[in-house]
Amino acid sequence: MAKDTTSEKKSEKKEGGKLRKWFKDLKIEFKKVVWPTKKTVVNNTSVVVGVIVASAALVGIIDQCFLFVLRLIYNAG
Repeated sequence: MAKDTTSEKKSEKKEGGKLRKWFKDLKIEFKKVVWPTKKTVVNNTSVVVGVIVASAALVGIIDQCFLFVLRLIYNAG
């Protein structure tokens, strides 16, 4: 029984060491990341919002065109 408790303690230490190493490696990787500047973030965000607005407007225009055509078809019949 004494061997089981010591092997359990060793495995807990190994797992704790793995977790500590993972966080240490994570910290090292975060230091390597090149974070964008505020200007870049604002620029990219405005481009995304602009594309979304333009896409929504285009879909709305196409929807209104289809609605107009369908009204012509069903009102003429």
